[in-house]
Amino acid sequence: MPVTKFSHPDPYKYQTGFDSYHETEAVEGALPVGQNSPQKAPYGLYAEKLSGTAFTAPRHENKQTWVYRIIPAAAHENFVAEDADSYHTRMTTETHKLHHIPNQLRWNPFDLDEEVDWVHGLHLIAGSGDPTQKQGLGILMYAAGKDMGKEAFYSADGDFLIVPQHGVLDIQTELGRIILRPNETCVIPRGVRYRVTLPDGPVRGYICELYQGHYQLPELGPIGSNCLANARDFQAPVAAFDDEEESEYKLYSKFNNTLFAARQNHTPFDVVAWHGNYYPFKYDLGRFNVIGSISFDHPDPSIFTVLTAPSDHVGTAVADFVIFPPRWLVAEGTFRPPWYHRNTMSEFMGLISGDYDAKIGGGFKPAGASLHNVMSAHGPDSGAFEGASNAELKPQKVGDGSMAFMFESAHMVGVSEWGLKTCQKVQPEYNEHSWKPLKRHFVDPNEKA
Repeated sequence: MPVTKFSHPDPYKYQTGFDSYHETEAVEGALPVGQNSPQKAPYGLYAEKLSGTAFTAPRHENKQTWVYRIIPAAAHENFVAEDADSYHTRMTTETHKLHHIPNQLRWNPFDLDEEVDWVHGLHLIAGSGDPTQKQGLGILMYAAGKDMGKEAFYSADGDFLIVPQHGVLDIQTELGRIILRPNETCVIPRGVRYRVTLPDGPVRGYICELYQGHYQLPELGPIGSNCLANARDFQAPVAAFDDEEESEYKLYSKFNNTLFAARQNHTPFDVVAWHGNYYPFKYDLGRFNVIGSISFDHPDPSIFTVLTAPSDHVGTAVADFVIFPPRWLVAEGTFRPPWYHRNTMSEFMGLISGDYDAKIGGGFKPAGASLHNVMSAHGPDSGAFEGASNAELKPQKVGDGSMAFMFESAHMVGVSEWGLKTCQKVQPEYNEHSWKPLKRHFVDPNEKA
């Protein structure tokens, strides 16, 4: 695997490649040579291993990174549960507090919130499974208007796949810094500590937290070795560290969807060098290489998969991250929007910008969302159906200025109390507005004139 090394990096430079082995040092010579844990690490640093898989996981699945830091991560006071009233209804996925319903759901745009920081701006919408068993996923919205202070946050529950809709995130992680903008996505792996500041004001977006496994590139099969999201377009941070003596920090832990906090007297961001294949990374959605039909019929939306998290059953995902970017449609004799369907997978859709071509009625807007749960029937609204059924089928560019996405899962997902009621964003007449107006076009050829 490729090895990239930077001796004196700009903290906002990136290493490229997906699931590659990287090594990076902010001070030349900070990486030990020939050993991971020498008796004395260079410059008086401590060696620490960050494991994203079991030690005995197969080599091709094993994820681990060695970090060389000023003070070990273990040096903190005991964690104490935060006041549940301030976050519990927004974060919990306790089974009895999730609503499992077959109705099609759609949400109006979620609000910005200038009163809270990243940690306290996380709102669970839907989820399934159990983070204590490393099974399933959680789907969240975030909205924040304040910088985190001398604080850090990590999730022990799963990997955060972050999809910004509004505003810029400056994410300072243990392993380096990432700037994240709308039309980009970022994955922060389970356990990695980070701090979020907001250089351009309030932010809002979506998160798919993966309790089970890790995100990976989908297999390409007959497509071949290229297209969709190419490995070279993924970016990982380079080492960049703070050196603050006797500096008070607060460390937040999301642990079984409960928020804990601990104090420590040193910065969490003191990693001077690291090497491994377990790290945060980001991806520019504009680099996605779209493919599609150049003859007839509408292909399955799996051709738009950026990242996937496979289940134990081949071809079935705990979570797929799918996007619908600007693209040309040229298929002949074909109903070009997505067909009407009932899916064994649950589909949660969000809109980053623009208009989604299969929903022209105006109810699906940027910062909004929809959920079509297991086997809940859905498809184009009546206006989109009539338009596409009668359109002249010239080559057509769709999605200019738009970016919609989908979190798709084999799990039946329950909707949180916050998502169903508290947020007050559910559209009560979604079904009636979208599909009730569909007209009868059937003509029975056997009916007598």
